[in-house]
Amino acid sequence: QAQLVESGGGLVQPGGSLRLSCAASGSRFTNSVMGWYRQAPGKQRVMVATITSGGSTNYRDTVKGRFTISRDNAKNTVYLQMNALKPEDTAVYYCNALSTVGSLEYSYWGQGTQVTVSS
Repeated sequence: QAQLVESGGGLVQPGGSLRLSCAASGSRFTNSVMGWYRQAPGKQRVMVATITSGGSTNYRDTVKGRFTISRDNAKNTVYLQMNALKPEDTAVYYCNALSTVGSLEYSYWGQGTQVTVSS
């Protein structure tokens, strides 16, 4: 059974950096679109960044220039490097894998990792 496990969250001061990792097991996600989403208290879950199997990336406007998504297919892992963090980046961050098999889409989620930006 496919499983995604996030790590790397924590408490950081404004302007600081964190690197999130998402390790996949139980399935290969080489051909999947991988993404990071976040959900702040009382708000909906929103896309932060995605990366295709070919390496094309897409970012939420508010994180462009500060966050970088990358993937290592050999390790079945996706990363989110977060720099110049702001208090408004505080949220639970979730990893997602979107796989397409024929006409069917399969979406997998991790359990989330808390990121808190505060002085």
